[in-house]
Parts: sequence; C-alpha cells; structure tokens
Amino acid sequence: MTAILPSPSALRNGWRHHARSLRRSESGMALVEFAMVLPFLMILATSALELTNYAITVKRVGELGVMVSDNASRMGAQSAINDKPISEAEINDVFIGADLQASGMNLATNSRIILSSLQLNGDGWQTIKWQRCFGAVNYASAYGTQGTGATGTSFAGMGPTGKELKAAAGTAVMFVEIRYRYKRLMPLFWLPLNDITETSAFNVRDRRDLTQVYNSENVTASTCS
Repeated sequence: MTAILPSPSALRNGWRHHARSLRRSESGMALVEFAMVLPFLMILATSALELTNYAITVKRVGELGVMVSDNASRMGAQSAINDKPISEAEINDVFIGADLQASGMNLATNSRIILSSLQLNGDGWQTIKWQRCFGAVNYASAYGTQGTGATGTSFAGMGPTGKELKAAAGTAVMFVEIRYRYKRLMPLFWLPLNDITETSAFNVRDRRDLTQVYNSENVTASTCS
C-alpha cells in the first residue's frame, strides 16, 4: 500500500495555521507573568520580614535598658543603721539577669551594656562616680567614662546636649546605655539596618551609700577596660 504524502502547499498552509494558533494562544501567559514577578515578590516579602524582626529587636533592646536601669536603682544591702551599700556582686547579678531575660539575643557576644552612676561631685556639679560594663561589642559611652566630671563645673550630666539628666544631692541616677549588634535574618538583601543604641535611666529608690562600690565577696568586677 502506497502512502500518500501531503503536497508542499498543504504543508505550508498547515504550518501557517499552526503559527496563527500559537500567536492567538494565551494558555501560558499567566505562568510567564508569575515567573517574571516572583523575584520582586520574594524581595518584598523578605524585606518586610527583616524590617519586622528589626523593629521587634529595637523594642526588646529598649525594654532591656529599662529593666537594667530599674534593677540597678534597687541595688543595695538592707541596713537599719546606714545607707544601703552596693557591691560588685550585685552589679554582676544585674548583668546576669539581663542576659537571662534577653533569651536568644546572646548579649555577651552581640552587645555592650554600660551602667553608670551619675552623682554630684564636690563642687555641686555632675560626675560619673563609677561605671561598669557587660558584653564584647567595642563601644564606649557616648557621655563619658568613670571619673568624668570628678571635679569642677564642666560636666553637665548624661544625655543629649541641652537635655542632660542630672542627679540631685544625696542620690544617684542609674544611667544605662546599650549597643546591640543586629544580626540579619537574610544578609543577601541590602537594607539600611544599623546597630541598635538605646538609653534608659532611673533614680535610685532608697538612700544609698554613694561613696564607693564594695567587694566583700571578692568577685571580678565588670569594669569597662
């Protein structure tokens, strides 16, 4: 039996008809459009996730600063005779409590917590009587180190210029600065997310011995050096 092949003109007409059908077909258009838009959708979704996580971290760091300054304002051994003395062990406990509270943030590696005791100096102006630190991040206090303003009238207090916090006579302000090194969830995407810096301050709650920090327990002090 001899096969009958289509004529060349029939083949050409068949290809033309097929080509016209392909041009009119829209069956794969939605998939192509989705494939083109998908990278932009991924960028938007991951950026939103990163920004949300950053905002939550800023909130946690701010709350942590409040907790540290509040706990520091309550330090001091009870005494019915003398003003409350404070110790290096109590300061260390404040830092340990902060590290435990900030579960998952790894404060020892990713942060620097600076606790300063703002008091009056002998000339009636402000001084940083003592200062203690926790965390490995290289960050110095933005307002002064221990001993700043020990004498004279040049040190106005701690805080933004013109809005400095000041300690009153016979008391002290526990001033906390926290610098936290933010770890991105998705480092492949560029977003201007800087390290987080927060401050907080509380006045001491009771009459406190302001002359020194005692170390009867002989613990290692959390110095800032």
